[in-house]
Amino acid sequence: MDLQLDQLRALDAVISEGTFDAAARRLSVTPSAISQRIKALEDAAGRILVQRTKPVQPTESGLTVLRLARQIQLLTGDTARELGDVHQPGAARVVIPIAVNADSLQTWVIPALGRAAAGVSFDVHREDEEHTTRLLRDGTVMAAITSTAAPVQGCTVRRLGAMRYRPMAQPAFARTWFPDGPNARSFAHAPVVLFDRKDDLQFRLMRHYTRKPVDPPRHYIPSSAGFNDAICAGMGWGMIPDLMIRPEDELISLDEKVFVDVPLYWQQWRLDSPALTLVAATIAEAAAESLL
Repeated sequence: MDLQLDQLRALDAVISEGTFDAAARRLSVTPSAISQRIKALEDAAGRILVQRTKPVQPTESGLTVLRLARQIQLLTGDTARELGDVHQPGAARVVIPIAVNADSLQTWVIPALGRAAAGVSFDVHREDEEHTTRLLRDGTVMAAITSTAAPVQGCTVRRLGAMRYRPMAQPAFARTWFPDGPNARSFAHAPVVLFDRKDDLQFRLMRHYTRKPVDPPRHYIPSSAGFNDAICAGMGWGMIPDLMIRPEDELISLDEKVFVDVPLYWQQWRLDSPALTLVAATIAEAAAESLL
């Protein structure tokens, strides 16, 4: 296949931006030029690569070519950075899309990215740590913080540590709903705060007490800060990482002896990229300072 760099850039832009018009603005060309490049790329590949929907979606073959496009752009950006001064206006920048779970993003990841930001732009996808590997597989991201130890095909993996979560509640809430402490009956009736519908952490802890499924009232708060605020407001109990437990919130643990450790791993594409290596190193350093 004779795949041209401008065609691969067009594919990346269309998938990233969601429309041909937005891709054209990003690359400073016309929508017609984007359409022609995608058509030429599909002709070269011998198959349809994008579904022309809103937003534009890659086909299965398109995901394969998208991964190649982003690998080439990463290596091209690395080369441009080595040839120039990344601190000069207009200098070439490497774009690294990564997937990070919300609690890590809220606590220890941003300072790490800040230390690696010279000449690098980040496209951060917030996703639950149990689901970030999907974004690696389909080429959406080049690296991810995940709870999956088994490496995704074409990726390397290293353990970062673990985040410890505790069942926390506002004192008055605990007195009302857990007068005899945590037990199966209390967990079956006490309101619980969940991050989203993928959040299984609270139910994982409840199974320790109930031994069977329960269906308590629940609040969905898809924000790490908002999640904590909801618990502080007495809306329900929830699992809060040690890194986000603040004395001024005056929350109490429902059971000091019980906690859940969530292991975290760094998975990234297996590429010899100085920029990606630097990001991995700063993430690992920050994790060593913050995680168990």
